[in-house]
Amino acid sequence: AFAAYRQEYLDYYNTCKKDNSPAVRDANPVIIIYPGVGMFSFAKNKQTTRVANEFYINAINVMRGAEAITAYTSLPRQEAFDIEYWLLEEAKLQRMPKEQPLSRKVALVTGSGGGIGRAIADKLIAEGANVVFTDISDDFLKEATSAYNTDQAIAVNCNVTSKESIDNAMHKASLQFGGVDIIVHSAGLAISKPITETTEKDWDLLQNVLVKGQFLLGKSFATVFRKQNLGGSIVNIASKNGLVAGPNNVGYGAAKAAQLHMSRLLAAEFAPDDVRVNTVNPDGVIVGSKIWEGAWAEGRAKAYGISVEELPAFYAKRNLLNKIITPKDIANGVFSFLAILDKSTGNIINVDGGIANAFVR
Repeated sequence: AFAAYRQEYLDYYNTCKKDNSPAVRDANPVIIIYPGVGMFSFAKNKQTTRVANEFYINAINVMRGAEAITAYTSLPRQEAFDIEYWLLEEAKLQRMPKEQPLSRKVALVTGSGGGIGRAIADKLIAEGANVVFTDISDDFLKEATSAYNTDQAIAVNCNVTSKESIDNAMHKASLQFGGVDIIVHSAGLAISKPITETTEKDWDLLQNVLVKGQFLLGKSFATVFRKQNLGGSIVNIASKNGLVAGPNNVGYGAAKAAQLHMSRLLAAEFAPDDVRVNTVNPDGVIVGSKIWEGAWAEGRAKAYGISVEELPAFYAKRNLLNKIITPKDIANGVFSFLAILDKSTGNIINVDGGIANAFVR
């Protein structure tokens, strides 16, 4: 049916075009009427789709009104063509901004209620994507999405340790935006303790949120992208601690190392589906990061024999560039994998100012 529609559209264009007519535009249908099921709308973004939907509902009302009197008659094809391919309309379209790098992409970002996850979600929206913000805090989600309308983003409460919760988030993303193209696993927490003080509860919590969460997300996304058959991308937020052995860090470091290797394993498994899996390793993201609000900062300060207030400067001084790393820096790393390094999979970008011990080669 789609192929027949496209051919009919091309026939309509070739029959009605004039010597100065603009080139043929997208021949795919925008409105699809499925008898007994309903009306579906498709376009390059949610806002355009919604407006087309509203226009066609109004067209239905016009048809209904006409048929209440006599009968509805559509415009002659040539007159419809002259409106659609009006030269002034074409001039307006030519002045439209260039489509953004992540336009037509739908991203689901875990842990995006604040900190690194929120910065990533904001960056993806700024580059044209539709984003599903997920977090376990409704208050954080409300604050994070307050600047956006539902054509751009929605908020879904999601516990990444629960398969049902993740599947629900995927389902809501698909209903709102038509599918999912990108997964960014940023949900996390940090616990800094010596092994003798690390409890089984600490260990299980880190493994569940960081490792099991990543596993469940990959599994749920595989079901979606294989139905879509459009490829996709996963970016996992791990840590320099997955590469470097530091003091008082056995639970967190082991979980981050598991995230790194799982990303490589999934990169190998998903490559035939044209789905790329990469990792961004932050380090010392203190300013603007919710992980550093509380016990983790205190634990790291204790491990290095300094005060919490000294941590930002301490972390900046220990990297080769002597730079303070922010959530926006991590978001830029994620964007690089999604929109620039489009032939990269199974790879790691360290966004840490340069930590020699964390060099991957």
